[in-house]
Amino acid sequence: MYKALAGKQLRSTMLATASGNLWEGAVRSSKTISSILVWLKYVRLGPAGPLLMVGKTERTLKRNIIDPIIEMVGSQRCVYKAGAGELILFGRTIYTAGANDERAAEKIKGMTLAGAYLDEVTTFPETFFKMLGTRLSIPNAQWFGTTNPEGPNHWLKKQFLNRAKLHLQRDGTIAQSQDPTAIDLHRFSFSLDDNPYLPTAYVERLKLEYTGLFYRRYVLGEWCLAEGVVYDMFDEKKHVVDLLPDITRWMAVGLDYGTINPFAALLVGVGSDNRLYVASEYRHDSRLARRQLTDAEYSEGLRGWLASYEHRGTKGVQPQWVFVDPSAASFMTQLWADGLPGVAKADNTVKDGIRSVSVALGQNVLSVHRSCKGLLGELPSYAWDEKAALKGEDAPLKVDDHSVDALRYALHSTAHEWRSLIRTNLEVAA
Repeated sequence: MYKALAGKQLRSTMLATASGNLWEGAVRSSKTISSILVWLKYVRLGPAGPLLMVGKTERTLKRNIIDPIIEMVGSQRCVYKAGAGELILFGRTIYTAGANDERAAEKIKGMTLAGAYLDEVTTFPETFFKMLGTRLSIPNAQWFGTTNPEGPNHWLKKQFLNRAKLHLQRDGTIAQSQDPTAIDLHRFSFSLDDNPYLPTAYVERLKLEYTGLFYRRYVLGEWCLAEGVVYDMFDEKKHVVDLLPDITRWMAVGLDYGTINPFAALLVGVGSDNRLYVASEYRHDSRLARRQLTDAEYSEGLRGWLASYEHRGTKGVQPQWVFVDPSAASFMTQLWADGLPGVAKADNTVKDGIRSVSVALGQNVLSVHRSCKGLLGELPSYAWDEKAALKGEDAPLKVDDHSVDALRYALHSTAHEWRSLIRTNLEVAA
């Protein structure tokens, strides 16, 4: 059941009168619901002509936008034709598309559009966004979009948001640009506190969950640089243990494959105290050993490591999953041939994966056994790439990142399984 808009939510819908209208800021701050309501009105009353809805992928567009629309207006008035790239909304056909790489611009070449809805705009290639601007050529055409903040040097921030004609700011005031080069764009900035309908306990939990960079972006709604140490919340005194509790489930192995670079694998389990533990590490550095191993030798070493690991008098573990860097296709084939169960491609999305690890460390639901020397050596020095940040990109330095990558694979690929541990531990602490 959706509630009536209030405060900044309502104001933004009344101010969405420009050629471009963008809701940006914190997660769960009501950006999406406000923008959807404006879009629904536009579909009914806007100028005639083709319409377009775009997400990072069609799958995320369906999950983030189309499914909520169906819930709001009913499945008879909103019909999504999966695979056809079309949505029928209020009897009007709307094209749907994903825009997750540079080839996306080809999808809209030649189109003449009367309007567009854009989800997760910062994930689009710049070429796609600029191409879209040339396609909205029907008189009085408008676009409406949402996004979370990125770095202040992101192309969307520098070239568009900084030049907006009107800005509904995070403090609720309206700034109108007097710059003659301002573009016909209205920008609406939200923080987490701008959603009056979120339960107080939920808001507090989100504020505790995010730390550092992700707190500033996803709670405060700031466009800030990714700089310094990635895992600045890591504290050896807090996160390193000499003894493990009973492990109730061996959840996963995260594995970063290397030939010339180090090969690193981490064993992660869930303890009887409802916390995650990196219990053991298998690592081979060809440079130090002065010998590269074959896929078969790595497979043998990995399986031997799992078979020999001993915990509380029990020898040998069989994790539910073995998540491997997707680029290591030949090694996965070797593991399948050798009968190792649970082998799967890791979710190797870098920034989202870093956020998952940051949440686990920041909420103190993750500890590392002192024997994991490679990981403990990399965590304190793993840093953001300042040169990439100046280009508007969030990327860590590709230096001494093999065990931290393995950790990211293990935790991000299983995030849906362990996120509830955060809530459990917060309730216990309360």
